[in-house]
Amino acid sequence: MNMLATILEQISGMRLPLYAVTVTVPRWPDTPALLMLHWHGFRKARHYAQPHAPLHEQSIPGSALQFNTRWTRFDDIEASVLDAAWQLGAWDIERRDRRGCNTIGASEQEALECRQAFGDNPFMPGDEDHLVSEAPDRGDMMALAARKGYVRWQFRPVRDGVWRSVAEDDTLAADGSREPPCPLSPRELTEPECAPVVYRFGRIERLILP
Repeated sequence: MNMLATILEQISGMRLPLYAVTVTVPRWPDTPALLMLHWHGFRKARHYAQPHAPLHEQSIPGSALQFNTRWTRFDDIEASVLDAAWQLGAWDIERRDRRGCNTIGASEQEALECRQAFGDNPFMPGDEDHLVSEAPDRGDMMALAARKGYVRWQFRPVRDGVWRSVAEDDTLAADGSREPPCPLSPRELTEPECAPVVYRFGRIERLILP
């Protein structure tokens, strides 16, 4: 599973800076993984519920892609995500391991976060313009995650990203990238965690004056 190559291919095609990258997979072995790329940019468009309204600025839709690579351990996916985040210059990467929102006692917030993790837009039903999806099993993945739980990784790239102009990180090359290999290893999943796990990549070794 080569997340980095796919992300770079999408960047080359879109020619837009990235704001964030998320990878989500149901908490069940050998299921598809969903890669979502959140772009920074705007376009002229009309509101989906008002087709005759004047044009207005609208965010560029995100991109959702499905990986069907076979896997048996979450380490296999996490290693690929860590490598992509490292080489794309992210300061850190956050992993959220969540239980199924169909669990007795689960809150509405958990259900909302599960939908958002798989690119669903509950605040604008019927609006498909927020996401360009090449993930035919996205609905089935979300339904499985609601029963079994899911794991989501998120990072903000510096290379080819909107953060390049403000990044303060002494580990980065001039273009915002880092050379492989990634020095951090995947951490084992146990029970779903309440707090996120954070892998820190960035480092500042100089004094920054105001």
